[in-house]
Amino acid sequence: MEGNKWFIPLIFSTLLIIFFLNSTSKYSFHEIKPDQDLSIFVESKLKTSPTRANSTIPKLAYLISGSAGDGERIKRTLKALYHPLNQYVLHLDLETSEEERNELVKFVKIEPTFVKIGNVRVIERSNLVTYRGPTMVSNTLHAAAILVNEGGEWDWFINLSASDYPLVTQDDLLHSLRTIPRYHNFIEHTSDLDWKEEYRAKPVIIDPGLYSLNKSDVFFVEPKMSVPTAFKLFTGSAWMMLSRPFVEYLLFGWDSLPRTLLMYYTNFLSSPEGYFQTVICNVKEFINTTVNHDLHFIAWNNPPKQHPHYLTVDDYREMIESNAPFARKFGKNEPVLDKIDSELLGRKPDGFVPGSWFGDTNTTISDYMGYIVTNITSLRPGPGAQRLTSLISAFLSDKDFDKKHCL
Repeated sequence: MEGNKWFIPLIFSTLLIIFFLNSTSKYSFHEIKPDQDLSIFVESKLKTSPTRANSTIPKLAYLISGSAGDGERIKRTLKALYHPLNQYVLHLDLETSEEERNELVKFVKIEPTFVKIGNVRVIERSNLVTYRGPTMVSNTLHAAAILVNEGGEWDWFINLSASDYPLVTQDDLLHSLRTIPRYHNFIEHTSDLDWKEEYRAKPVIIDPGLYSLNKSDVFFVEPKMSVPTAFKLFTGSAWMMLSRPFVEYLLFGWDSLPRTLLMYYTNFLSSPEGYFQTVICNVKEFINTTVNHDLHFIAWNNPPKQHPHYLTVDDYREMIESNAPFARKFGKNEPVLDKIDSELLGRKPDGFVPGSWFGDTNTTISDYMGYIVTNITSLRPGPGAQRLTSLISAFLSDKDFDKKHCL
């Protein structure tokens, strides 16, 4: 009964929005004649930012998010991912204490590198993020909007959690992406819902994070939904690397599909694993931009459980052989992270990852201010670049690559 009392007002408000959209759209409808100039429609005039030339070094925009107790992990992950060319947004959700959030802000404000370069931001007004709920989607879009508005030029948006960690240096990653067309979207996806159709597409859920300050799991209400006919459902990984044009389409949504699907996925179980896939695979301008991989090494139990298992030293060799640039999930202070720092990243405790922009000694950053500025656009790729290039090339050179989009 507790869940049911929210169902009627929620459905009523959704219907009201749909009625409003329909009622306003009928006044702007024009009959299209065969020889009519389609430029009268506003959709034909709105364009995304042009992709940057491959002659330039790519720039990445990161979201690193966490919850209560993840402040130190975010700091470590940020330093392992840092490069002056990139942009970073950090988010600790509303479950985190004010003290922990303030400590993260203080860390960003006093680190000389971040102060000098000015490319790290902390979301001040924290969002309450519910696992499996649409609040995770809205938090991702919130960070993307900040990066589009304040982050200057960048090519790809990457969302990570505090339990993610890189397996390659940023010099490796930027070097490997330099020859890749910048309209590509690395997003795992499939239309074969299998068991997810019954257990995710049909149940109706309410995410308490939409209206409550207290974090709790989603709950189910009746009746169930039918599978939609207005668009085709896709599912996949919640972790992705999205192109700037697609991110702008998600935010500006000039044909309204992103907003329509956002309303639909408000009541969809595990919406972070379906919203982005369903949008990109239902828009003809973006269907052929998909690369079916989330750039992560993730180890699942057999049979799979709700969460992947935590990675340890036992998984180290398999992580490397995957050629993926990221891996998850790692526990707090897991010893394998020190092994990754030492053997793959060359990173010393509490230091940055060495590259052309920063020396191997990892001494106080203030000693390197002039060096950083003069070498910011130089890359020093290592073995990680070879592994990652091999992974990406395997997808893009597949003779059937152009036939495997959004299947």
